[in-house]
Amino acid sequence: MQKAQNRTDRLFDLIQTLRDGRLHRAADLAQKHAVTARTIWRDMDALRQTGLAIEGERGVGYILRMPLALPQMMLTPSEMEALREGLRAIAAGADATLAKGARSLAAKIAAITPASADKADLFAAKPPRAARTPAFVPALRRAIRARALVSISHIEPTNILSHSDMRPLFLDLKSSIWTLTAYCETAQAFRVLRLDRIQWVTPLREVFARQAGRELADFRALQQAP
Repeated sequence: MQKAQNRTDRLFDLIQTLRDGRLHRAADLAQKHAVTARTIWRDMDALRQTGLAIEGERGVGYILRMPLALPQMMLTPSEMEALREGLRAIAAGADATLAKGARSLAAKIAAITPASADKADLFAAKPPRAARTPAFVPALRRAIRARALVSISHIEPTNILSHSDMRPLFLDLKSSIWTLTAYCETAQAFRVLRLDRIQWVTPLREVFARQAGRELADFRALQQAP
């Protein structure tokens, strides 16, 4: 286990981790920083008191609702060239972390601006990657086959983190977007969730029996109803 950081450095690193806008479990953060989960709980409380919009709870995880994003701006040709030259220099530098950040930023810029035709150029447009199968697909498939309840933490369209017990019914992939059709035990209604908004899936030991009004056929009948 790595040596524990002082609290100031740890709080700074926690903020950097949370800036990705994803859910992070206290246990994982504790292992990464060589402290206990209880210490992470106290750290999260301290960060909240500074005004950071951190949501979550013990046993589930934490998410920062305001990941860093820059406002839209127009750059002049000279400003764009200065940005490119600066990123090239950093990407070729000795600091591996900054070099990785420079390459990542250059890729984002290349995706929305005219890029060099030279494929070796840092700013050359890269072909889109094939859609990856989300990590939760195997667990959800097993639950569907076993008719087992699952507890799902997901981000609602209102950007609120929600936790519900659900009956998983059907997985679908359209236009590179995975969705799960499920019956929500909490809301007593069918839900269609995008898997890229699901933060955590916990299989439960409870098996659900067939029940009229809560099956996939019932959902499809509702979809076809006038």
